[in-house]
Amino acid sequence: MIATNKLKIFNDPIYGFITIPNTLIYDLIQHPYFQRLRRISQMGLSYLVYPGAHHTRFHHALGCMHIMQKAVQTLKFKGVSISEEEENALYIAILLHDIGHGPFSHAMEHSIVEEVHHEEISLKFMNALNIEFEGKLDLAIQIFKGEYRRKFMLQLISSQLDMDRMDYLKRDSFYSGVAEGNINSDRLIQMMNVQEDVLVIEEKGIYSVEKFLIARRLMYWQAYLHKTSVVAELTLTKILKRAKELTQKGVNLNCSEPLSFFLNHKITMVSFDENVLKIFALLDDYDVLGAIKSWQFHTDFVLSSLCKMIINRDLLKIVMLDEKPDTEKLDDLKSKLVALYPITEKEVAYFVFKGKLKNQAYNKESEPISMLKKDGTIENLVDSSDQLQVKALSKAVTKYFMCFPKVLLDT
Repeated sequence: MIATNKLKIFNDPIYGFITIPNTLIYDLIQHPYFQRLRRISQMGLSYLVYPGAHHTRFHHALGCMHIMQKAVQTLKFKGVSISEEEENALYIAILLHDIGHGPFSHAMEHSIVEEVHHEEISLKFMNALNIEFEGKLDLAIQIFKGEYRRKFMLQLISSQLDMDRMDYLKRDSFYSGVAEGNINSDRLIQMMNVQEDVLVIEEKGIYSVEKFLIARRLMYWQAYLHKTSVVAELTLTKILKRAKELTQKGVNLNCSEPLSFFLNHKITMVSFDENVLKIFALLDDYDVLGAIKSWQFHTDFVLSSLCKMIINRDLLKIVMLDEKPDTEKLDDLKSKLVALYPITEKEVAYFVFKGKLKNQAYNKESEPISMLKKDGTIENLVDSSDQLQVKALSKAVTKYFMCFPKVLLDT
């Protein structure tokens, strides 16, 4: 039998060489559940705006593990006691934190897997892998669920300054070309410490934290909440909703077996058992995109029209507004469209609709970013900052929008 070299390295365009710390991590990366992330886009349909944004959740998960290694090394150097078992658990927890994402995750969560959040599915995957790996993920799961006694470890995985955010901002900025999102993750990690079981940033790192929050705000407006990205994701959500509606009326839609399963069944947390998890693990971007390519030729006008919008990047018109859209204006657009399209008054909602976007770079009400002052005291970031911009970044900014077919511009 040929022995496999499990101490591999990945060449990453963001960090250079990423090393796999041990054989257990290698085996988790090699598992089909994790390899599936190669086929799940990190930024959904954002490539319709930024052609380079084709990176995957596989890239992101490895990047998170890499900067977690740096964070652990920094904390240990500063005298924070972290055992080998805890260190390994942190690497596993951050590596698997996004494993529950489905194809075009947020669109799926609002259409065909409606009542189950991706974090809950991540936990289901981790539990399934824990059985397969004979309990070696016990501590990682404890940390991920926030049940481990050392609370700062959860903050490294899920907080307002965690490894997840640090990687996706830097990575999404690189692949999209939105330079404003680039952050200095090395500097932020070097400034990390632990005080009273709380993850803190040393006072001299405050400007790096402010830059991080500004970058996050700008990335949301310029990339994640870019109006074309928003309308593309909403169109995809409506495609999947329409497909589910037709399927449940007995209409046969050509698609892969895993996608067909979720179109034919209403999935809740109770019904999301081991068998459903195995089917979910077979679902990726290719299932959805393959179905859309096929459905653009379907006889149902609503489904085919929406699919053509994605395939040909001929999307609905989206108009951004400072105030809630006028109901009379929307009703007028709907009436005009019913006269133009072979659709019912109920179906017009697939083409004419409104919504809102919220952007809050820092939430001072939730667990704050804590700053370690030179005298050893801990202070909330908002109180530490000598600039008004952090206070401004803590205020949620809401924008409204309405969408409708471009054909209505001529009416």
